[in-house]
Amino acid sequence: MRFWLRNEEMALEEMVQRLNAVSKRADEIMHQDIVPLCAADIKDQLKKRFAYLSGGRGQDGCPVITFPDYPTFSDIPDKEFQNVMTYLTSIPSSQDTGIGFILVIDRRQDKWTSVKASVLRIAASFPANLQLVLVLRPTGFFQRTLSDIAFKFNRDDFKMKVPIIMLSSVPELHGYIDKSQLTEDLGGTLDYCHSRWLCHRTAIESFALMVKQTAQMLQSFGTELAETELPNDVQSTSLVLSAHTEKKDKMKEDMKLALQEGHTILESIREPLAKNPEYSLNQDQLDNQTTVQRLLAQLNETEAAFDEFWAKHQQKLEQCLQLRHFEQNFREVKVALDLVSQKMTTLADVGNSLAHVEHLLKDLANFEEKSNVSVEKARALCLEGSQLIENKHYAVDSIHPKCNELQHLCDHFAAEIGKRRNLLNKSLELHGLLETSMKWCDEGIYLLASQPVDKCQSQDGAEAALQEIEKFLETGAENKIQELNKIYKEYESILNQDLTEHVQKVFQKQESMEEMFHRRQVSLKKLAAKQTRPVQPVAPRPEAFTKSPCPSPGIRRGSENSSSSEGNALRRGNYRRAKSEMSENQQVRSGSTGDEEESLAILRRHVMNELLDTERVYVEELLCVLEGYAAEMDNPLMMHLISTSLQNKKDVLFGNMEEIYHFHNRIFLRELENYIDCPELVGRCFLERMEEFQIYEKYCQNKPRSESLWRQCSDCPFFQECQKKLDHKLSLDSYLLKPVQRITKYQLLLKEMLKYSKNCEGAEDLQEALSSILGILKAVNDSMHLIAITGYDGNLNDLGKLLMQGSFSVWTDHKKGHSKVKDLARFKPMQRHLFLHEKAVLFCKKREENGEGYEKAPSYSYKQSLNMTAVGITENVKGDNKKFEIWYNAREEVYIVQAPTPEIKAAWVNEIRKVLTSQLQACREASQHRALEQSQSLPLPASSNTSPSRGNTKAVKKLEERKTDPLSLEGYGSSASLPKPPEKGKGWSKTSHSLEASEDNDGWSSAEEPVNSSDAEEDGGAGPRKLVPGKYTVVVDQEKGGLEALPAKSGDVVEVMNEGDEGLWYVRNLTTSKEGWVPASSLSTLIGKSRSAQCLSSSGKSPRPQFTHLDPLASQPKANLRGKKNCNQVDSDS
Repeated sequence: MRFWLRNEEMALEEMVQRLNAVSKRADEIMHQDIVPLCAADIKDQLKKRFAYLSGGRGQDGCPVITFPDYPTFSDIPDKEFQNVMTYLTSIPSSQDTGIGFILVIDRRQDKWTSVKASVLRIAASFPANLQLVLVLRPTGFFQRTLSDIAFKFNRDDFKMKVPIIMLSSVPELHGYIDKSQLTEDLGGTLDYCHSRWLCHRTAIESFALMVKQTAQMLQSFGTELAETELPNDVQSTSLVLSAHTEKKDKMKEDMKLALQEGHTILESIREPLAKNPEYSLNQDQLDNQTTVQRLLAQLNETEAAFDEFWAKHQQKLEQCLQLRHFEQNFREVKVALDLVSQKMTTLADVGNSLAHVEHLLKDLANFEEKSNVSVEKARALCLEGSQLIENKHYAVDSIHPKCNELQHLCDHFAAEIGKRRNLLNKSLELHGLLETSMKWCDEGIYLLASQPVDKCQSQDGAEAALQEIEKFLETGAENKIQELNKIYKEYESILNQDLTEHVQKVFQKQESMEEMFHRRQVSLKKLAAKQTRPVQPVAPRPEAFTKSPCPSPGIRRGSENSSSSEGNALRRGNYRRAKSEMSENQQVRSGSTGDEEESLAILRRHVMNELLDTERVYVEELLCVLEGYAAEMDNPLMMHLISTSLQNKKDVLFGNMEEIYHFHNRIFLRELENYIDCPELVGRCFLERMEEFQIYEKYCQNKPRSESLWRQCSDCPFFQECQKKLDHKLSLDSYLLKPVQRITKYQLLLKEMLKYSKNCEGAEDLQEALSSILGILKAVNDSMHLIAITGYDGNLNDLGKLLMQGSFSVWTDHKKGHSKVKDLARFKPMQRHLFLHEKAVLFCKKREENGEGYEKAPSYSYKQSLNMTAVGITENVKGDNKKFEIWYNAREEVYIVQAPTPEIKAAWVNEIRKVLTSQLQACREASQHRALEQSQSLPLPASSNTSPSRGNTKAVKKLEERKTDPLSLEGYGSSASLPKPPEKGKGWSKTSHSLEASEDNDGWSSAEEPVNSSDAEEDGGAGPRKLVPGKYTVVVDQEKGGLEALPAKSGDVVEVMNEGDEGLWYVRNLTTSKEGWVPASSLSTLIGKSRSAQCLSSSGKSPRPQFTHLDPLASQPKANLRGKKNCNQVDSDS
């Protein structure tokens, strides 16, 4: 660096010296060092032409200055005269001026007095040497005579050192100066144009000044360049180099213009020669030509000096720029290599399974491939630095250490990668041994579990099983771990605590399996070695058997004694043998039972291992997608590959996959690992995290949008580039399906675990976890249908939880509407998709969409909805066990629903029954809460007076049972407004329209289950009961009830006919045959506890009320029905 600065200083000094010499020589050429006067300064004075330098020469080469006839010569100011004389005498060369000038004074047309004055003025102020003064005196006789006489007498007045010769005529002048050196006005042939001469002089002097100024400007510019401080960054250095280059180009352009001007002047001087080759230039013209040529030579010297300096300066700036680029690239590469080294330090995991190690090796290869980009940049930068050093860069002392550092980092990375790969290969080898051993153990366990115990009881079966076991054990030499200490020593470099424990567990499993084989071998050898022991033959005596029917007592007794003793001995031997065999069989059976339990435990561990392995792979795949695709969508370097339709759509494409990944990686996987030693209890892990599994519902709901976006953008180069980087064989859409596949995989694994854990402690938890997972799958499936509903104005979330959904054939049968429309609606089914919520049931029409995949998923056009507070059902419809009825608003609207199968119908009826029962319970609890707030107790109405037909005891009994049945709706009003409790001892009880029908009905009985219930309104307010037409029994006397307009007493049967204005109801007393208008408030108070259930006939008869009924929607505001269509019309698009 110092050497370079020293060289640059020397280059600057050399250029300055050369340019100073150019300026000096330019002054010398133009005599500016002696007479700093230019033609441009006295141009107006020279134009007067009272004196001129024609270029003529005397005999000795003396320059000739001509003073032409100028009448006003005496009027010229002395300053002007002096300037012209000084300038004219400065033009010839110093050699010519040293000889002296010849002055030719033309006064032929003047007077003697003027001649005298002119000569005296010239003699007094001529600034140079004079060789000769020639005066052409006046041509008039008088003036010539006068001049001769006066000159003789006044000679002394002309105090000049040179002779003054008075000439009478031009021919006399030719005797002193050749005609070729005189202008035409003096009778000569010299070509002279004063204006041309003046133009040439002005141009030459201007050009000389330009040469001088150019040299000075280049000198100043060179000093500025040399003193410029070198920047420390690439951008500033580039700007300095650009600015200096721009200034240099401008300087070169100015020099080019100056050269052009010089050549133009030279051509102008040589113009006569171009026109006439025989033309000869006079001396002044030759001097002008020489002057211009010398100036051009100085200008070329100036340009050469500057170019030489600029080359060195430009080289310095370019090397500086190279250095700044090198330093900037060094910093970037250094940061990248530091990150690589930092990442390398985190790669300490040696894997926990064979698949994991293979994945780590693959990750290492990907990491090495990505890191090689930085390493290659570093190596390329080292090469670039070496080239700079070879090219004698001025900053070698700064470049060389950086190259050494980069080379060291590259070598270190290569060594660390090699070391890491060796460790993983070692780990891969070890896990391969462990996997082989575990696989061998599993195969052995399956072999033991697959040997049937009953066939092993025979000798042949035992021998076959024994041979099978021995044959399998022979494969252990190449499959099992031989020496544990040898494993520890050979793989010491990779053995951490977890891996050491894993090796120990595998070895223990291997030993346990071998021990099981040993026990099985012992049992089978005993069974194979069992032989039927020979019975010693005892010859029976003839008299001892029945062949001798009449043996003698003595012989018989002896025979008996002999045979008895031998038989007893034989029986004792057989007993011992049988007992021994029984003991051995019991041992075999107990051993086989133990083997079976152990086999089940192994199978459970196998399922648990599969659950854990697939869970780890699942988590890794999610992470791979999130890092390899989702994160890359925010990478500025990848933005140019993302299409406009994909921008800002990451949430649509990936949904809540990140949330799913964090749940499994941080929580669920770690908790699963806690159950590795007790897999039968893993159901608890699922139950504890069942709420978190709801995140899959959100993912699946977004899946159609994600699939649609993928189909639009699957050809985007971004996905192809990411897939290439990840080295995935499958495209992104396959990985986006992983969460859906995973949530369905859990139920299969739980079923498998439950299969092997039926008698274990955690069997109930496994069953509950399986049911919960299936419930989540159902909820996910239902939600996928729910989001496809279109045309519903409200918020579906306000309808409560979605309980069921499915497609049905639906007929309508409404009380209101035109008869033809009713008939058409009754016989023409509509295909409807029903959605059962907690608060409403929705009727939709299913529409298949065009497309593929998720785009082909159906959509559902909303048609109408029924509030569950006003819904009732008839469980069975005559003639079809797949039909049931949903009726609405006191059977004003009836929907006959046909399910695809009886099972689906039963499920829907049961679910609707549960909803209605829960509504009933809510109403009952609300009423009981209000009843407790009353100041007095409320007695139940007497049931003995409620029946219109005392003979029908069965119906009365059913009505009595409804009072005590916990599911009956007795005493509860509508959902819109619950009635105030009646006063003590007052009330009405509505009778059945047809109590006999309840005996024939195969549906719900009055004491069994309700089929309609209602909830309280959201504000929970109470209000008067809304009555419906029907027959009721008065349970109190009119004095107590306040029924002034219509006499009635307890036990009378009344019929509520219809509602009038101002809250009055028209009532007929069927007992007294009297009728009249009664206030609704009195009726509501006197009815007492009413029943709001209504059973619908399932025998196929026309549906009609079967039990006491109070319409739950009678007092409900109209706004609650705004979501329902006009059901009297037949659906036009059915």
